[in-house]
Amino acid sequence: MTVKPVSVATAFGVATVGIAFYSIMDAVMKALVLSIGAYNAMFWRMLVATIFGGIVYQAVRRGAWPSRSTLRVHLTRGVVSAMMALLFFWGLARVPLAQGIALAFVAPLIALYLAAVLLKERIERRTIYASLIGFAGVLVILAAQAEADMGPEAFRGALAILAAALLYAYNIILMRRQALVARPAEVAFFMALVCTGCYLVAAPFLAVVPPRAEWPTIAGAAALGAGSAMLLSWAYARAEAQYLAPVEYTAFIWAVLLGWIFFAEPVRPLTVIGAAMIVVGCLLAARRRRPVAGLEGAV
Repeated sequence: MTVKPVSVATAFGVATVGIAFYSIMDAVMKALVLSIGAYNAMFWRMLVATIFGGIVYQAVRRGAWPSRSTLRVHLTRGVVSAMMALLFFWGLARVPLAQGIALAFVAPLIALYLAAVLLKERIERRTIYASLIGFAGVLVILAAQAEADMGPEAFRGALAILAAALLYAYNIILMRRQALVARPAEVAFFMALVCTGCYLVAAPFLAVVPPRAEWPTIAGAAALGAGSAMLLSWAYARAEAQYLAPVEYTAFIWAVLLGWIFFAEPVRPLTVIGAAMIVVGCLLAARRRRPVAGLEGAV
């Protein structure tokens, strides 16, 4: 697949809008999970996304069906994303929005260690220092949680988000490789299709048809998720991951704002400090001589 070159600034701007869409979807999904549960929120959202995404994909598809190697990339990322999303949104329903997003920021640091495992890269001293700063940031955020006395449910939610961050680290590895072999509409459709297939396994036991009042919210979440996937795919196909990684941190600003507006969630100073420490750790690690952008060959 060939793409028209654009400036890094243009790709960064498009990725920023993609993160904004995803952040708004996080807030919508949190409301859905609180209403109908994590499994049903994800299952019905991805089912709607598959239908809409299939219509768009068929309308813009050029040429033959994707090759076997491309389908393998779609399948791998879809399965990883299905598990990641379920853990993340289950946890997000139990912690403040800003805190959940901040905890998820450790994913780029985890991705560096995955590079060492999958690509046999040497872990540099700067990376170790960066990881220690990021880990300290996680502890500060958990301290903020303890200070607020949110209870054991919030702690379990934080652990679920950290597990989701581990999967998202692998997702980062897959994202650019997928963007280089498939167009945005194809990425969004196959992501939804594979995720829906994963959730269908448990449908006979867990699926419950949502109330009519929830369907506009489900459709909105599906549209936001598909829009974000297409925008990020477009951006990652035109700029290396090392240049686009910082855009992920704009999600914290959205999380603070949306959490305050829709859920009346106060932002504790320790949460801001912990998030800043994690971001500093990620930026420090990104300055290493061999950038994370090479991770897309690891699959």
